[in-house]
Amino acid sequence: MAGVSGSVAVAMVVAMVVLVPCGVVAKTTIEPCSGSDSCQALLGYTLYADMKVSEVAALFGTDPAALLAANALDFSGPGAAHRILPMGLFVRVPTRCACADGVRKSVSVRYAARPADTLATVADGVFAGLASADQIRSANGLASADPDAPLDAGQALVIPLPCVCFNSSDNNLPATYLSYVVQVGDTVPVIAAGYETTVTDIMNVNAMGSPVAAPGDILAIPLPACASTFPKSASDHGLIVANGTYALTAGNCVQCSCGPGSLNLYCTPASLTGSCPSMQCSNSNVLLGNVSTHPTSAGCNVSSCSYGGFVNGTITTSLNTGLQPRCPGPHQFPQLVDPPTTVNHASTFLPPLSAPAPAEAAGAIPPPSSSVQGGGSFTLPKVSKAKGPAAGSVSEAPSMNKPHQILSIFAFCLLLYSQM
Repeated sequence: MAGVSGSVAVAMVVAMVVLVPCGVVAKTTIEPCSGSDSCQALLGYTLYADMKVSEVAALFGTDPAALLAANALDFSGPGAAHRILPMGLFVRVPTRCACADGVRKSVSVRYAARPADTLATVADGVFAGLASADQIRSANGLASADPDAPLDAGQALVIPLPCVCFNSSDNNLPATYLSYVVQVGDTVPVIAAGYETTVTDIMNVNAMGSPVAAPGDILAIPLPACASTFPKSASDHGLIVANGTYALTAGNCVQCSCGPGSLNLYCTPASLTGSCPSMQCSNSNVLLGNVSTHPTSAGCNVSSCSYGGFVNGTITTSLNTGLQPRCPGPHQFPQLVDPPTTVNHASTFLPPLSAPAPAEAAGAIPPPSSSVQGGGSFTLPKVSKAKGPAAGSVSEAPSMNKPHQILSIFAFCLLLYSQM
């Protein structure tokens, strides 16, 4: 195009910007389902403003301590729920991934519209692109209208959020899935490197024909995890914890961690509440999470008290004994850090956002070996490699027609133009 004049070139690029929104759609990986089962999943959420931990938790209907635990942030410090998280911080939000309308999604989140809210600002600002305006409209049976038209203050909205289960496995290994909204500047290789997985795995999980993702697409990212084997009678049946993080269960009486040395679930008392059921293994003086060792000439007699689930208000435990060649050393726990106070916006996974004003809040003591480091700039803990495909499909969300999405398309068009 060297012979094209500057004015003509500009006109062509503008034409592309005008035309692309009509044909470009954000894609979301979906998992067909039937029945009423559910699984634990994670939502990748970028804060649109400075928010307290409790505000983020209330927005998604989760527990503040559970939110911190899922990000390996100190969940037992004084006033942890009232710590302020900075705008632009990327966090993993735990959610239940249910089966609704024949596909996997989270349908438990409710949002009360504030003055000046629109479907567009709720979708793209408050929930950071995890849901589209049309998806929110459809989930609430609203008449087709301008997504920028103001909503009635106090109007209650169901917010459908994307998630997948895929049997909580990836290549026959335990895994939990993170719903990740592709940002401007992201590429599939960059995303794969950020989560220490492979481009091939992401492509297989998301049924991608090529390793190309556009801003606004939502990808399912498999994270290696520690799976439980609790009975179906347990209220925490199916508990799964992403590598390098924690989960709270049994009424916040028990904390379970995964890694860093192995993908074996390890549970100990959390002590976040003043009243908890007994955690002592029967017919022994060994407490939950404790290990007793007795060296002998033949090896080491090891007794450990393991968590077996929360059944009818009772913390079930089991005593395991055996002879091992040598006595085990202290258990290594995932490192906990203080909630950050600033965000490194140079990181691909922590992009700055232009967003509306902050939302109103709608509607364990770490083991000695898991030190808590001071706050500051924050990078989400890495996870170990995941390999192998799961089966997924892709659905198309409504056209990206908001200002910041148009800017994303404009940048994409400029890139295409430079290569012509």
